[in-house]
Amino acid sequence: MEKNYNEIADRYELVYDLHTHTTYSHGKGSVEDNVREAFNQGMEFIAISDHGPGHLFYGINRNDFVNIRNDIERMNVKYPKLNVKMSVEANIVKNGNGLDVRPEEFEEFDFVIAGYHYGLFGCDCIRNWLWNKGFRAGEASLRKSNTEMVINALRQNDISILTHPGDKGPFDIRAIAEVCVETDTLMEINTWHGHLTEEEIRIAAEVPDVKFILSSDAHTPDRVGDVREGIIRALKAGLDLSRIVNIKEK
Repeated sequence: MEKNYNEIADRYELVYDLHTHTTYSHGKGSVEDNVREAFNQGMEFIAISDHGPGHLFYGINRNDFVNIRNDIERMNVKYPKLNVKMSVEANIVKNGNGLDVRPEEFEEFDFVIAGYHYGLFGCDCIRNWLWNKGFRAGEASLRKSNTEMVINALRQNDISILTHPGDKGPFDIRAIAEVCVETDTLMEINTWHGHLTEEEIRIAAEVPDVKFILSSDAHTPDRVGDVREGIIRALKAGLDLSRIVNIKEK
């Protein structure tokens, strides 16, 4: 059966990768390094979506917003057949508007994606880290708190993609999927983090009208567009691939 999954995956190609990182945050390559790779693969779009500015260790510097925009505009001139977009992977937190990107900063970006990460205050970082290491006491209350945190961020902000849902802690995937439909937010199948998992894809897919997107979450240029494993994961979960918005048959 594994061979069949591979054969089916080979029939599809990626149209755009909207979750890639550069040296402006946690990535190893430049904006142009990522863009060149997407261009060489024949993609239609790519987004630079470095980590939100609230991250204590590798968040983007707010002073670099203008520099990233300038880099992207140069790339759109140099690679006219490729549409390069500026995004940010905001970090989901409990305070304020639920993100480390301020409401007035949304206009800096073509669109905003967001996910849960460690390395910030106000998001039960230590509790979730311990849970992930196997200390599962209080799991029910933590799941409820995490789920409410994500739902609050979705409802307060225009988030285009919820990145790697279910990663780094316990979450109610079905409840989150229902709100993603309500807010017109894509649920990401991420090939770097492994979430959504097969089981999480099955749960989310039970909610009518949920749409999915594949992302490389590339931190090195060579991983831009690397989503084949995500297609196989989706197939194993029984997902109708027409619900994934950024692939097409060759």
